Amino acid sequence: MAITASVFQGSAVGPATFVVNVADLTPIKPGNLLAKYADNTYLTVPANNVYSRPLELDNIERWGKENNIALNHSKTVEIRQH
Repeated sequence: MAITASVFQGSAVGPATFVVNVADLTPIKPGNLLAKYADNTYLTVPANNVYSRPLELDNIERWGKENNIALNHSKTVEIRQH
């Protein structure tokens, strides 16, 4: 199905629309967390699940392609806490 309409970035309904659209994006491994806010998604992987990080990122990328949402690699960063 072709997408023929969208919501402009910065619009009042944009954040709510994003949250509704990504409602079915869930982590693969129990214990990992996907937090979705406005037009951002945050993946939290605890140290005991660190091996699942590549699988989670692949899952997000695959989900995005299936749902016509691109992952912005230039804004994607890893933050580690020790």
